Amino acid sequence: LQCFHPFILKAQACKDLVAATRDRKLNTFIQVSVVHPAEHILTRYSSTEIVEGTKDPLFLTGVTFPPEYPIYEETKIKLTVYDVKDKSQDTVSALLHSLHRSYFLGCATFRVGDLVKSKEQQLTLTLRTSDGGKTVGTIEVNLVKMGELEEGETDHITADTQDQKCALVRECTATEGISGKDNLPSLNAVLRNPVCKLYRFPTSDNKWMRIREQMAETTLSFHVPKELINLHIKEDMRRNQELKDLGELAPHWDNMRKSVIAHCDQMLSMYQDTLAELGKHTGSSFKSSCSKGEKTLEFIPINLHLQRMHVHSPRLKDALYDVITVGAPAAHFQGFKNGGLRKLLSKFEAERRNTGYQCIYYSPENTAKAKEVLSNINHLQPLISSHADLLLSSASQRSPDSLKNSLKMLSEKTELFVHAFKDQLVRSALLALYTARPGCVLKKPAVPRNSAEEGADAQHQEHPSQIKRQDSIPHHSEYDEEEWDRVWANVAKSLNCLIAMVDRLLEKDISNVKEGENEPSAADCKVLHTGGDWYEQLYPLVITLKDCMGEVVTRAKQSMAFVLLQELACGLPQCLMLTLRRDIVFSQALAGLVCGFVIKLHTGLHDQGFLQQLHTVGLLVQYEGLLSTYSEEAGMLEDMAVGISDLQKVMFKVIEAKSEDFLPIITGRREHYIIEVQLPAKMFELLPQEIKEGKLLRMYPVLFNVGINEQQTLAERFGDTTLQENINQENLELLKEYYKLFTEKMPPDCLPHFQEQNDLKGLLESLHQNIQAKKRKNVEIMWLAATICRKLNGVRFTCCKSAKDRTSMSVTLEQCSILRDEHQLHKDFFIRALDCMRSRQTQGALNESDDPETGCLTDNKPTSRHFYPVALLLVSSHLLVVWLILSLALLLAKYQ
Repeated sequence: LQCFHPFILKAQACKDLVAATRDRKLNTFIQVSVVHPAEHILTRYSSTEIVEGTKDPLFLTGVTFPPEYPIYEETKIKLTVYDVKDKSQDTVSALLHSLHRSYFLGCATFRVGDLVKSKEQQLTLTLRTSDGGKTVGTIEVNLVKMGELEEGETDHITADTQDQKCALVRECTATEGISGKDNLPSLNAVLRNPVCKLYRFPTSDNKWMRIREQMAETTLSFHVPKELINLHIKEDMRRNQELKDLGELAPHWDNMRKSVIAHCDQMLSMYQDTLAELGKHTGSSFKSSCSKGEKTLEFIPINLHLQRMHVHSPRLKDALYDVITVGAPAAHFQGFKNGGLRKLLSKFEAERRNTGYQCIYYSPENTAKAKEVLSNINHLQPLISSHADLLLSSASQRSPDSLKNSLKMLSEKTELFVHAFKDQLVRSALLALYTARPGCVLKKPAVPRNSAEEGADAQHQEHPSQIKRQDSIPHHSEYDEEEWDRVWANVAKSLNCLIAMVDRLLEKDISNVKEGENEPSAADCKVLHTGGDWYEQLYPLVITLKDCMGEVVTRAKQSMAFVLLQELACGLPQCLMLTLRRDIVFSQALAGLVCGFVIKLHTGLHDQGFLQQLHTVGLLVQYEGLLSTYSEEAGMLEDMAVGISDLQKVMFKVIEAKSEDFLPIITGRREHYIIEVQLPAKMFELLPQEIKEGKLLRMYPVLFNVGINEQQTLAERFGDTTLQENINQENLELLKEYYKLFTEKMPPDCLPHFQEQNDLKGLLESLHQNIQAKKRKNVEIMWLAATICRKLNGVRFTCCKSAKDRTSMSVTLEQCSILRDEHQLHKDFFIRALDCMRSRQTQGALNESDDPETGCLTDNKPTSRHFYPVALLLVSSHLLVVWLILSLALLLAKYQ
């Protein structure tokens, strides 16, 4: 049998439908079922949206079969028309399982071969009752060839739009990629299983606009977390070794170290097990919501997808609108009994500061600084050693130009190395470590000291208790506080000696060349080009530099490791559990960010204004949160707020791909990550010189949250919305900072005419007023934040608990609002367009009994998040009863 790839049915239109009762207005939809020739089993496949109040319905969406679906000449398609009694909160699929809500009107069946061979590939079928007797109307079916819709149809619309053919849906083939014409290997490397839907909606000037809606999964859902966990393992292994390399410690400190290392080894083992489990994963490229509580998948974001709307307007320039949809980054397996990261971190820091521990208190800023110093050491020491060896190699070859270049690189890296240790923290930590060596014993329980109080007296901070001096150990007052200065100053002195020697050698070489211009003898030439002289003179200076650097590294590493020992010891095991939770949330957030950046970079490659903004200012990343501030979702919001804030420590770098593997490369540590995005050579050449030279690109993440579900109603009535208000206010300030930076660094004509500076200023002021108003469920905040983000060339994210119901409602509403405001969607078709985009056209059998919020029903395939009705966002009747009972109970309690 011939197999058709793909098979697409153009929009069905029914005419002269007969209602069951004369006085009834029809609300109809079409159910499409398939009978495969070998099986003879009827399989429900998909359905259209519901069209209300007419006997001649015209459906704005049609039905598509993907390339992998087996459609043959003998395959039969059955079209069944239903009349809906009351659609209320039900989806089309639910209506099919609820016969008391829908009437069967009629059905028609045709062979695929008949449609393919028909004139103009169109059939007009008669709808009949189930017994095949009574005629109840007709239905038109068209077959669409791939690419038919790329011709730019702009047929004039008559006053009676019911007589027009409206829309259809088609699905991208695997070879089309996410953007059809833009079949880019580097983009397709991170996107998977694109699904496309195409609509035609009328404009206000009676023309047609075409909307191609696309959704795709991304391989980054698993790639980024695996890369991150691998980095965590390396970082933690290095930290554990640094703790072991602290040297001999007094019994108290040594026991503390052993305890810390034991706990750290347990955590390290857990990370290794998680990475091994993820390495075995061979299933879907995204994590469904029903897996959000699985431990092995806790680093993976929930339902991470690209949602793209491509608008082809008859008179306006084509436009592309992208939204990344993802479940709120949160540690679901860890739970929210005690809140989320925002509360837990604050509580932990307060306890660590105010409770007496057998350790020294260092502020989070100082522990972060200690990690930075250690990172600089681990990064710069091998570089300096490498450049020193290159210098000697240049000397042995007696190459002046190579010698100069090697010396320049060596000088730059050594100066950075020396600068890294000019910090009071290193000095005070060396003293603290000195007092923790054997011979110092505790006299009484420790009184925590705050190293944030360092300064003049920080260098006198000693062991947290009084130190008992033994004869074999000098008192800390005898500690030579200037010794450290001399040690790292010796590195600079060694470098200066090396520079001076190179200068003398080069000057002597130039002088010898000038003297030898008058016909030098063969013996003179032999002496002149002997390389041993340069090498022998530079070698001892290079060894001295390395020795001095080695002494600095040993002391600095030990002192900073001692600081980290205090951080870990002061809060075991809570400290490590909080680190784990933060890693989990950050991993989910970063996977989405990398996806958003890669897509934005590809869409903006030909936009010179955007590319200039990218390397001059940075990229705005706006997150729309729809979580409530009630119960567990408040904890999710706290996790999400910290995870998104942590994205500020991420920098991007664009590099030229050297192979066919275009997946991003992640380097760095917990406080600083660099994401290298690879582009093919031809695309890389389109970038500005600054980006091609490796300039790091900054991210500016902002989060605005507005709870919109029934739980938020309870939070506003009986709970607390302070968390949401604080988050919105804090992020408004961040957004204002980005806008200020943007206006200072970018020329005024960098934005299109409809995105003028005054327009942005007004939007920001309106956003400020709406946040200050503290209005219940103020979705205007979301619309304003999203609009500002789009006008500033930012990346848009929309998140709820599982990136299904609320997320879908928000995205579709945003898309239709854009069509209305920017592309002249006919005002009478706004609701119709919204219903079309929200109609669920899931493919294959579904378990309708699954809970729509917590079950697997809506995310077995990326198309399946199309889409639950707006009524889901309203308070259900039983919750309203609960609210009334609670209100009555409160009143009775008050008067009693």
